Amino acid sequence: MRPAAVPAVPPADGLGGGGVQYELKLDGFRCVAFARGEQPAVLQSRSGRDLAAEFPPIAAAVARLPEGLVLDAELVAWRGGRFAFGELLHTRRARTASPEVALGLIAFDLLALPGRDVRRLPLTDRRRLLLAALADVPPPIQPVLATTDRAEALEWMERLAPTGVEGLVCKASGSPYRPRGGGHAWVKYRRTDTVDATVRALTGPGRRPHALLLELDDGRVLLSTPRLTPVQSREVAEAARPHLGPPTPDPDHGTLHPLTTPLRAELLLTGRPPTATFLRLRGD
Repeated sequence: MRPAAVPAVPPADGLGGGGVQYELKLDGFRCVAFARGEQPAVLQSRSGRDLAAEFPPIAAAVARLPEGLVLDAELVAWRGGRFAFGELLHTRRARTASPEVALGLIAFDLLALPGRDVRRLPLTDRRRLLLAALADVPPPIQPVLATTDRAEALEWMERLAPTGVEGLVCKASGSPYRPRGGGHAWVKYRRTDTVDATVRALTGPGRRPHALLLELDDGRVLLSTPRLTPVQSREVAEAARPHLGPPTPDPDHGTLHPLTTPLRAELLLTGRPPTATFLRLRGD
């Protein structure tokens, strides 16, 4: 199942009634983990690839589970008090994690028990069975933190944001598991961060720019998206007019209009890699 993106966290009766389960949204590799007894465990990615050879410690932990257990989960890396997606990429290439990195498999759904397909059961029953199946299982496999209390979920999301928690996945409590589906029974809310950045250049016509080339305070350079609205374009053009340098070609962004005096802007940063949505120019 794949959750649909929503702009706000739904209320407890907001997914068709019957209650909502709120889970932490983590930054990792989605995979379905198959425990197969004497055969090697399988960590199936969303594209169908087996990730087991790239993450041997996780595959070994899944192999120790009862044969026939199938989990839907997020494969994550943890370093220095934060979820570290970049370490997953490094581990995937190197086939081993550095000593400072802990790998984990955070299970959020149970698809099968030994000899029993449970996908048609409501989520509340699958959650109960998941917790029972993992009750005595040590790390690196753990159940995701979940609650049916919306206020508690929002508090978790804010309190754990410094650890890299992205937002919440919200699921109808009575929903069965529908492969490749989800519809409106599962939705995801991604937390956004408001940040300031430096406008280094404009793209498109100087009189009606399409986008801004932005430098974040940590040195990352991004192009604003989506395209500036007509009102935003006029405001940016007016503020930038006294500071426009000669246009220069750029292999990635076409013609740029650099600013001789940088302007400051307020953005919304969302997702991974981050998307920068322009909000306004700062007057300070």
